[in-house]
Amino acid sequence: MTPPLADRPTRPLPTKPAGHVELARYSSLGRFWALLGGAARAGRHVTAVRGDAPDVCRRRISGYVLPGAGVFLDTARTAAHLEDGFAPHPALVALLAGDPAPLRAELNAHFELRVDFTLALTARRDLIARPEFRFAPIVPGLSDLPADLPLEVRRLGRDELHLLVQRACGMA
Repeated sequence: MTPPLADRPTRPLPTKPAGHVELARYSSLGRFWALLGGAARAGRHVTAVRGDAPDVCRRRISGYVLPGAGVFLDTARTAAHLEDGFAPHPALVALLAGDPAPLRAELNAHFELRVDFTLALTARRDLIARPEFRFAPIVPGLSDLPADLPLEVRRLGRDELHLLVQRACGMA
């Protein structure tokens, strides 16, 4: 049984939109469809981007969760949010002293990294993605980190991002 047309878009984007990262050059519709199908089989939510026609080769994939992802914390940007008036948590005090290990351990124990992204194919046959990362508590209220502290995710390289996309789509 072949999937309906909405699941197998055929019209590539004319250009690469801002904020997207190139994952692979000279890709194909078959590879794009394989990633979408793999994501659906892996239990991810695959939806059309709002405003796009059903045949446009751009889909939003959500629902991939990465536990133990403290290594993805951008310690410098997170430490920049710690100014006057922050709650004195031992992991945050250690971060300000230059030791990110306690905060990463706290993230690994009580948080997961939620990975959502938009996957698209361009007319130049580039496979592109726009990632969205955020740390979320596994069980709300279990960690005693301040709830209003922005936990920044570091910038990922193209290869790291490509691997995360493949894992989210059940291809790696």
